[in-house]
Amino acid sequence: MTQQLPPAGPAAEPAVQDVAPAAVSVASQWRLMWWRFRKHKLALAGLVVTATLYLVAVFAGFLAPYDSSHLDPEYTYAPPQRLHVVDTSDGWDWGLYVNGYTAEQDPETLEIRFEVDEDTKVPVELFARGPSYTLFGLIETNIHVIGPADPDGPPMYLLGADRLGRDQLSRIIHGTRVSMSVGLVGVAVAFVLGVTLGGVSGYLGGKVDTVIQRMVEFFMSLPTLPLWLGLAAAVPTDWGPLARYFMITVVLSFVAWTSLAREVRGRFLSLREEDFVMAAKLDGVGRRAIIFSHMLPSFTSHLIATLTLSIPAMILAETALSFLGLGLQPPVVSWGVLLQEAQQIRVISTAPWLLLPGLAVVVAVLSLNFMGDGLRDAADPYRR
Repeated sequence: MTQQLPPAGPAAEPAVQDVAPAAVSVASQWRLMWWRFRKHKLALAGLVVTATLYLVAVFAGFLAPYDSSHLDPEYTYAPPQRLHVVDTSDGWDWGLYVNGYTAEQDPETLEIRFEVDEDTKVPVELFARGPSYTLFGLIETNIHVIGPADPDGPPMYLLGADRLGRDQLSRIIHGTRVSMSVGLVGVAVAFVLGVTLGGVSGYLGGKVDTVIQRMVEFFMSLPTLPLWLGLAAAVPTDWGPLARYFMITVVLSFVAWTSLAREVRGRFLSLREEDFVMAAKLDGVGRRAIIFSHMLPSFTSHLIATLTLSIPAMILAETALSFLGLGLQPPVVSWGVLLQEAQQIRVISTAPWLLLPGLAVVVAVLSLNFMGDGLRDAADPYRR
């Protein structure tokens, strides 16, 4: 393969104007991409938020005060509590705490309504003991980053509770693990299909290209939402949560690989006549090695940007299917499953904190889109 050197002068200035010229002349392609990427402030912010979300997914058991299935039916639709650091009602009493609740029953509707009791304190501590969980699938522990000092005492609901008295904060944190991983798994499957079929179609051409492109056009002609609904509804309802999770990712991947296959095919059609490809053929390099060792690396940066922009679409698709009741189902916890609780106007009017998983979806999608835009701009560091 030939190595492309960075151009000197104004063409390289937009990406590396704050870097010494001597460093630019010897910088690698990836370093030039990083220099251009870091100039995109929204992309950097998106990278930080995305990395934070995946750290939350990895350490969900440690960060969540409770297990996702932990419930207390005495506190249904309990409102959020404010975390206090110091109590100034009687001097300066330092220490984390939340106020308790007082319950009142509506004489007409018999509905129990909770109000924050300013006179009651529930001590809260860092690295508190609570429900047991397995960290990294290996270490069993019951230490949580924050929680009530007395696990058997009154509960702590920093973001409120749902209709069964389950902590909304804990369920959003546990839902991050599923919702963010669906995007990764679905994009990985779509990436393998798109790159393999698109690469074979663009490199071989002829009848193989015709057959693959007709298949791509068939999938692209199908309406996306009805196809998702039909395939998701075909999954047997008696399947376990893990099997249903796997099938949802496969369903999402079936309609996500076509655009990538078209892009890879177009690139391969333009690259297969390049000098470095012809040189590899004359050296006796096999077709598989030419595709995966010579042609694909020439536009790896573009593939990375495309993958980053595809993950938000997967997250939104899983959220939509789960919200409609055709995707993941309880006891699996995802942001879409949590939003099922907010389908009734009455619930939204009395417990608006049940819409917070939707805010998590918005934050995740925006951060991934900002990061993808930055990667797309940085994919060609020589562009003005």
